[in-house]
Amino acid sequence: MDQSLYTTYIQILQDELLPAMGCTEPIAVAYAGAIARQALGSLPDRVAIEVSRNIIKNVKSVIVPHTGGMRGLEAACAVGVVAGRADRELEVISEVTDQQIRETQQYLKDTPVTVDFAKSDLIFDICITVYKGEESAFVRIVDYHTNVVCIRKNGQLLLSKEITGKTESAMADKSLLTIQDICDFANQVKIEDVKALLDRQISYNMAIAEEGLRNSYGANIGTVLLRTYGEEDVKVRAKALAAAGSDARMNGCELPVVINSGSGNQGITASVPVIVYARHLGASQELLYRALVVSNLSTLHIKEGIGRLSAYCGAVGAGCGAGAGIAYLNGGDFDTIAHTLVNSLAILSGTICDGAKASCAAKIASAVDAGILGYYMYKNGQQFLGGDGIVKRGVENTIRAIGLLASEGMQETDKEIVKLMIQNITPNT
Repeated sequence: MDQSLYTTYIQILQDELLPAMGCTEPIAVAYAGAIARQALGSLPDRVAIEVSRNIIKNVKSVIVPHTGGMRGLEAACAVGVVAGRADRELEVISEVTDQQIRETQQYLKDTPVTVDFAKSDLIFDICITVYKGEESAFVRIVDYHTNVVCIRKNGQLLLSKEITGKTESAMADKSLLTIQDICDFANQVKIEDVKALLDRQISYNMAIAEEGLRNSYGANIGTVLLRTYGEEDVKVRAKALAAAGSDARMNGCELPVVINSGSGNQGITASVPVIVYARHLGASQELLYRALVVSNLSTLHIKEGIGRLSAYCGAVGAGCGAGAGIAYLNGGDFDTIAHTLVNSLAILSGTICDGAKASCAAKIASAVDAGILGYYMYKNGQQFLGGDGIVKRGVENTIRAIGLLASEGMQETDKEIVKLMIQNITPNT
């Protein structure tokens, strides 16, 4: 493999496999709030939040860690303002004390916090303005969760960066990913180049998955799966543990995860099923590392064309990536992995993202099931062919088609989802 490409693939993993506490969109809001308070230099007496519709969608229903069970944009911003550590980025609220939780709750009672739609058409846009008397500070994050493009205090510019839209110019170029090169890289990568990253992913993501089974979170999808179908089948365990990690994360668990494509749910989905299968198979640690490389990079490749946030459920691509990692664990070569991905993408593509909340866990279970089925289809001599619906001839063409479906075809769907989510509908249960 070309050394330049090898270096880029290592950098992609370093860029993307980051630790985060809580759902990444509310954490990004908390991060912006923490920076704004830092820039202002004092605790604000008024806060104005402006965010794109996808941020509203992904923050509205999820419990923000270290808030005493509060949900929504106001809670996410407030805990960042009151207790956030801006230098910790996506772990901005990882060190909040019980006293600070109480202070955050009181702050929301005492302080006007307004929420409105961002004025731009960007998919990912967070603008926080904080005020203290006559003084003010403004922070803007766009494109991805830690990309701070503007900081102002009293109108004076403290930081300004170019807004590139969908392109994440500060990161390694993910457009260089192909499934053939991912397979070659997984076979050739020096373990010491990825070991620390993957050890952290294994440790963090399995810890929250096991916590999700130990205690009650959300809809307890993992527990339901195990009680219904039993614990003996590795396929059931793989789905259950991934779902349990998501349920814990969406419902206030304060354990960190290692994310993928800017998402903790996708990080859990891309890793936990592969780890469960590796342990079931008695695979060596080296083989597990290489399989996780396949899973993580395949997930990132699929997500690159879709974009960070869209109406397309990101867990679907991560479940397909997990299927590819499981295929690799079982000795699968490029052809096996490519067919696994095409098969699995054909099954659930089009599943909507209606924000971060408990039902994400059930979608993750379905996505992992699709990834596993995609592998076993090929193993049994079955496959979906180019021309079957949106399936194209060749894995790269199919991945491109999925990207177009999500990024262009589902734009109006995305708008309608947000419209439905913010309507005042009285629950019937």
